[in-house]
Parts: sequence; C-alpha cells; structure tokens
Amino acid sequence: MSRKSNTEQRRKEIVFALLSVMAEHGYEKATILAIAKQAGLAPGLIHYHFKSKGEILLYLVKLLATMSRARYDLLAATANTSQERLQAYINARLAKGEGAMPEAVSAWVVIGAEAVRQPEVRAVFQEAIAAELLLIQDLLAACLQDQKKVISGVAELAAGLLAFMEGAFQLASAAGDIMPQGYAATTARAFIENSLAAQAPA
Repeated sequence: MSRKSNTEQRRKEIVFALLSVMAEHGYEKATILAIAKQAGLAPGLIHYHFKSKGEILLYLVKLLATMSRARYDLLAATANTSQERLQAYINARLAKGEGAMPEAVSAWVVIGAEAVRQPEVRAVFQEAIAAELLLIQDLLAACLQDQKKVISGVAELAAGLLAFMEGAFQLASAAGDIMPQGYAATTARAFIENSLAAQAPA
C-alpha cells in the first residue's frame, strides 16, 4: 500500500472518530483529545493529518454526502424503473437495514447546527444539500415523464421531501424512542406517491 493510501486511510479513521464522538457528545465536546482517544491515536497525529478540528468537520460533511450517495447507488443498482429508483432513494435515506448508520444521522444533525454558526461549514453543507435536491428533482421528473404527467412543481416537491427527511433525522437523533418504528420511509413513500398521482396528465 502506498504512503498516500496509508495517509488517506488514517485521515478517514480520524474523521470517523469525530463522527462517533460528535454523535454522542456534540461538536463542542469533540475535542482533539477525545477524537484521538476514539481513534486510538496520539493527539499529535491528529494535528499531523489535519490543521484543526474544523478541517476534520469539513472533511466529514463531504464524506457523509459521499457515503449517502453510495448507499443510494447500491440500492438503485437493481432498480428497473424510475419508480423503483425513487423508492431506492427513499429507502437509502430513511430505511433501516444494510448500510444504515444511526451515528451518521446524529452527526448530520449536529453538522446542520454547526452550519448555522460557521460559514465554512455552511458552504459545504449547502453544497451537499444542493446536490441532494438535484438528485431528488431528477428522480421525480423521471417518474412523472414515465407516468405521462405534467412535469411541474418538481423543485417544490423535492424540497418538501428533503425537508421531511431532515426533520426525520432530527427526531431520530433526539426522540427516536418516541417516534413510531419505520414511520419515516413509509410516510415519505406515501407523500411522494400521493403527490405524483395528483399531477395532471401531460
């Protein structure tokens, strides 16, 4: 394995350590010492790979977005229709099972809060959200085209689905024991199916 590959692997270990600490204790308490302890490394090694905790956080935002897309790609690989690809997307984001990471959901909620406070985090967070919106819009437009429906209001519907998912992430992190099991994916599917059915024929 090359030196570059070793470095990249170590960086990912550090980022996942931040994810774990942040999911449990929040960003403020995710100190370099806590991250190092979680990663099983000396604090000096953290600083060797990253200039600051903020830099680790920015890397984490991008990594979570990449992992989220990878889970969708995996579930969508066997989809044969636009409707199945849309279902794969909803399952990738909201369903439990293979590839689901509750820690990542909690970390994403914390990242959203940090995006309000830190302009650098806000920039990469918005970049990830913009890519997510575009993917949802493409999936919805493909479904409407296949159903020979008017393709209108797709941006608003995509934003509504994304807002629902972000709210579900918040509730899963802060009130997971109170919410009904499996409600998020089921509700999102019903919302989308009803919304698509209500579109006028082309």
